[in-house]
Amino acid sequence: MSDDVRHIRAPFDEDTARSLRAGERVLVSGTILAARDAAHKRLVETLNRGEPLPVDLRGQVVYYVGPSPAAPGRVIGSAGPTTAGRMDAYTPTLIARAGLRGMIGKGYRKPEVVEAMKAYGVPYLAAVGGAGALIARCIRKYTVLAYEDLGPEAVASLEVENFPAIVVIDSAGRNYYETGQALYRQLP
Repeated sequence: MSDDVRHIRAPFDEDTARSLRAGERVLVSGTILAARDAAHKRLVETLNRGEPLPVDLRGQVVYYVGPSPAAPGRVIGSAGPTTAGRMDAYTPTLIARAGLRGMIGKGYRKPEVVEAMKAYGVPYLAAVGGAGALIARCIRKYTVLAYEDLGPEAVASLEVENFPAIVVIDSAGRNYYETGQALYRQLP
């Protein structure tokens, strides 16, 4: 991994999504969506009923987060990443049928998710688990867009500035979790 950090804008256009490489450190600015498993389930159920989604996911980046309540004077409370595997049952559908263009979370993804990412040019980025209070400092605005009844699991818009992440799986399926570990396995 290079010592350089790349600044990128969200939502992602296709060129940005396909240009990201596993192991690359990025700072994301712009608008991303927040949603967790309960919201993902509802989104897929809506698609399966043939109904329009309450939020247009085309080109969007979803951050798997369920933020804690904001302290007085703050936009948001702690906003650390949720384990991405919780969304794996829904992700291929949201990529293929709704046009999701990127994801931010933590942890591994199932092979069927990686195959959908490769087929549609979608990267998966990781945020540092345990750093939710620090990540919250990068969030300038938090607005619930859909499923307000889900509380912190609702679909929300996040305006972010210099949100730190690492490209873990790129749109070609290169996996930094695997290549990064392989380096350490070679050590004596």
